[in-house]
Amino acid sequence: MTSLTQISANRSFGGWHYQLAYDSEALNSRTRFALFLPPHASADHPVPVLYWLSGLTCTDENMMQKAGAHRIAAELGIAIVAPDTSPRGDEVADDAEYDLGQGAGFYLDATQAPWSAHYRMERFVVEELPALIETHFPVSDRRAISGHSMGGHGALVLSLRHPGRYLSVSAFSPISHPSQVAWGQKAFEAYLGNDTALWHQHDATELLCRATEDNFCPTLVSQGLADPFLDNQLQPHHLVDAAGASGYPLTLEQHADYDHSYYFIATFIEQHLRFHQEVLNAR
Repeated sequence: MTSLTQISANRSFGGWHYQLAYDSEALNSRTRFALFLPPHASADHPVPVLYWLSGLTCTDENMMQKAGAHRIAAELGIAIVAPDTSPRGDEVADDAEYDLGQGAGFYLDATQAPWSAHYRMERFVVEELPALIETHFPVSDRRAISGHSMGGHGALVLSLRHPGRYLSVSAFSPISHPSQVAWGQKAFEAYLGNDTALWHQHDATELLCRATEDNFCPTLVSQGLADPFLDNQLQPHHLVDAAGASGYPLTLEQHADYDHSYYFIATFIEQHLRFHQEVLNAR
């Protein structure tokens, strides 16, 4: 892809952290993403990939700079890809509020104007970006997905909507039942319209209720009990109830005193990466 350009490269724990950009067909705009390649990744030794989806107001930089993931990813031999959270640019629709528009793509393909012209985040994350990564870098097609908050919602939903695409999934503080809370309702109405049946197709709790063994995927969710958004926006108990009804293999871990910040993520990112590594390296 001739439009792929390197913005920066930094040595990190024997591997390389890259910030790159390219002209995305899915997003109809130029987009930026980050890539960490562990040591010894090569054409002769392609490595599995963890796709990380960040939360509201974030970019490709938050995970790479705040989570402290490079050391353990280097040890385990896992690449990390962190896309931006929405399309960007002067021509891209936006909103004055932080929870809609640029920085708040919700990892779905919008069907409503003006958002539908650029906001095709599901296609971008699931199809276009992995195809680019797997073509241009020494990685395999063994994929995992994870994320935080809005990105935790995205990781859970995309793994459920695309069975077999990811071998494992995890989430920190996900928006668990977005069709029932303000953040999700606002985004779904803007991006998808008023059809709540369509909203349910992008709601992890609703998808888990209908899950069958065909789309079972080992899933780890971590939630801080001092999170200010726990009761009114995140509501992870819905995931437990839905997974229990369908038999889905989900583990919810709750941690006293931890909040919604990257201090929480940095504390437990090693556990999540080791969880993914066990699945990614299984044959």
